[in-house]
Amino acid sequence: MKLNKQNLTQLAPQVRLPAYAIADTRQGIAHIGVGGFHRAHQAYYTDALMNTGEGLDWSICGIGLRAEDRKARDDLAGQDYLFTLFELGDTDDTEVRVIGAISDMLLAQDGAQALIDKLASPEIRIVSLTITEGGYCIDDSNGEFMAHLPQIQHDLAHPDAPQTVFGFICAALTQRRAAGIPAFTVMSCDNLPHNGAVTRKALLAFAALHNADLHDWIKENVSFPNAMVDRITPMTSTAHRLQLHDEHGIDDAWPVVCEPFVQWVLEDKFVNGRPAWEQVGVQFTDDVTPYEEMKIGLLNGSHLALTYLGFLKGYRFVHETMNDPLFVAYIRAYMDLDVTPNLAPVPGIDLGDYKQTLVDRFSNQAIADQLERVCSDGSSKFPKFTVPTINRLIADGRETERAALVVAAWALYLQGVDENGVRYRIPDPRADFCRALVADDALISQRLLSVEEIFGTAIPNSPAFVAAFERCFASLRDKGVAETLKQLLANLH
Repeated sequence: MKLNKQNLTQLAPQVRLPAYAIADTRQGIAHIGVGGFHRAHQAYYTDALMNTGEGLDWSICGIGLRAEDRKARDDLAGQDYLFTLFELGDTDDTEVRVIGAISDMLLAQDGAQALIDKLASPEIRIVSLTITEGGYCIDDSNGEFMAHLPQIQHDLAHPDAPQTVFGFICAALTQRRAAGIPAFTVMSCDNLPHNGAVTRKALLAFAALHNADLHDWIKENVSFPNAMVDRITPMTSTAHRLQLHDEHGIDDAWPVVCEPFVQWVLEDKFVNGRPAWEQVGVQFTDDVTPYEEMKIGLLNGSHLALTYLGFLKGYRFVHETMNDPLFVAYIRAYMDLDVTPNLAPVPGIDLGDYKQTLVDRFSNQAIADQLERVCSDGSSKFPKFTVPTINRLIADGRETERAALVVAAWALYLQGVDENGVRYRIPDPRADFCRALVADDALISQRLLSVEEIFGTAIPNSPAFVAAFERCFASLRDKGVAETLKQLLANLH
């Protein structure tokens, strides 16, 4: 059955449908970067709220700034912007649910002014973002906005025909300010530390170059709540679409698959209203920092610790690594000995339970999360997810061998061939740059660790860490992943 409004009532009884009339919804959110995660997370929570009969004025208008967003828009438009959320887990409590929280999607390629007008319209009170870690144009080595980038320079020169999120938001806020329309909240849902503060810094840096008065107005009138977001959402494959069709009879051009677990901790800092998401499980807080550090250190850090080692071993899915007892033992040691001692207490969270939940989630066979997805953009992920842990280990004079192995695995992975001789691509915008760093084994530690925007200054200046890195790299190259892990784990006892 093709998914659209007309066919909703004919879907199988086990498929959960919107409990609200989609025609009764009105837009309140514009979301830039409609992908799997946004649909499995923010759109999921908004739909859940609408199912209670509330929040019908918070429907989402999607915004696509990239050429590849056209297919996403066309797929959604072809089914009245409905999509299926297909939970995959190893238990029976998963759900299949049609979500109606997105009501339109506009593309920058179809005309910048129409998009600016949408963002400037009074009904849009939140502009949310999933633009990836690299989309904020912040230099990881110094935390400064990279104004020299060609796309930023273009937007500064052509404010009426922007290409970036900063150009569009500033153009819209300029119109709102001129018309006396209140500002909107800018809400990042990207997986990076202090995402609201990063967004604020980047937007204000752009605005200062664009118009000093606008900069001051944004500083005074726009809020940027920090958020911790979490739900494993693999790329939707043809196999997932066929599985949804065969098991539930739904023909959906772009369903979203995800794990049953979902979490959103959000600072309650909104300047123009917000949905009552707390009614459907979102945790509002004054300070998201402890939750963020827990998740980034334990979940994202452990993901990186698994992914390059797993890929080198020849595995291609996260659950395959977790079927290997060596990987489980290594991840538990990394979480318990290297990350947990750095964490402050997290209100309402038992860290022991949380770590076990992560092991269970990573072991989810049904979701078949691709290691390639987790491997992607390593040059952006390391400074956020792994380097802070290493810096703390160095500062405290603690052992760095397990953490050094994470970096060594990435270095060997960047050479593009696993230990079975299988060649693969490196999914990273800076792939050529990174590959050049590891082209000569004799110079790897010198070249790779000295890249300040990735590793900072403490790591290359720590003889103990550099020596640990070189030991781990040589062991991975000469003995392979399994033997290296066995040796590392033997030294724990």
